[in-house]
Amino acid sequence: MAQNDQNETVKLIGTWSSPFALRARVALHLKSVKYEYLDEPDVLNAKSELLIKSNPIHKKVPVLIHGDVSICESLNIVQYVDEAWPSVPSILPSHPYDRANARFWAQYVDDKVFASLDAVGGAKDDEGRMAAAGKLMECLATLEEAFQKSSKGLGFFGGENLGFLDIACGTILGPVSVIEAFSGVKFLRQETTPGLIQWAEKFKAHEAVKPYMPTAEEFLAFAKKKFGVE
Repeated sequence: MAQNDQNETVKLIGTWSSPFALRARVALHLKSVKYEYLDEPDVLNAKSELLIKSNPIHKKVPVLIHGDVSICESLNIVQYVDEAWPSVPSILPSHPYDRANARFWAQYVDDKVFASLDAVGGAKDDEGRMAAAGKLMECLATLEEAFQKSSKGLGFFGGENLGFLDIACGTILGPVSVIEAFSGVKFLRQETTPGLIQWAEKFKAHEAVKPYMPTAEEFLAFAKKKFGVE
């Protein structure tokens, strides 16, 4: 990667399994920012002093450290990177409406899609699991509609190039693959989400994503270890 535009050192605190840390890494790669990656190997049980100091409110990854300031929360980090290094390519759309629309759907992913994923994974019985699965399918169908409108027939939510909404939505792919493996239910289906299926393959193969995104098998192995499942 090329040297960043500013003299301040850049560090990113993350963990390999975090889909939210992935957002920050993709954004930094797109902007060719040189940075030091600081992995939190046991973020579920033990947190480093630097993480607690840098994000004292939530104590969560990712955290971007730029010079003497810390930026927390993944979508906030992506927007900061886009503005702090204003070189091409732009991550957020240039038109105010398109920027607002991208932010809206990114928040939809965090508020609705992840809530549905958590509900499926945390269901106590088959009835609750079926209800949660139905809600997740509704959310993904809604996201499919958003993709069809935003992509304008091209490969990414942002059109020809990977952008803000692609980075936001890409975080669901690992968790979806885990939920599919545990439940035996396919949530990304050709008959309901054909656009998302094609988009997912392009996203995972993108040069700014591939080096940092774990495989479905790696996500599944991590989830089994996390929840004590053989």
